[in-house]
Amino acid sequence: MLRSAFVALGLAVGISAVLAQANPISERRDAMKAVGAATREGAAMAKGEAPFDAAKAQAVFKVYGDAAKKMPGLYPDSAKTGGETTAAPKIWEDQAGFKAAFAKFEADAAKGAAVTDLAGFRTAFGDATKNCGTCHETYRIKK
Repeated sequence: MLRSAFVALGLAVGISAVLAQANPISERRDAMKAVGAATREGAAMAKGEAPFDAAKAQAVFKVYGDAAKKMPGLYPDSAKTGGETTAAPKIWEDQAGFKAAFAKFEADAAKGAAVTDLAGFRTAFGDATKNCGTCHETYRIKK
């Protein structure tokens, strides 16, 4: 009886984990929240509101690079609507452009990860965040 209870509990946890991972809208929202948090930290350094820290700068660009790799796969046809998504139909109409925007974001994140000083950070951060704005302007529904 106890063994059956543990098996049932294990299956329930496993199914819950699979279902949580199978929700691309939630996954992309979480990835964008991480990008937003990294951007706030990076903006504070770029504006001089926080001291430049090379390790934190690299962490910002790591978040960007990870998101850039992950995000294009989180827009299947089954996730066009629902979950309060702000994804614009243009994503599915222009998959090549959408994927190219993330490839550019990933390339800029890789360049940024190599910076070691504030001037280099400001340039790389500006390039990367410019991509964010361009992508949001084209592929996001404004609230």
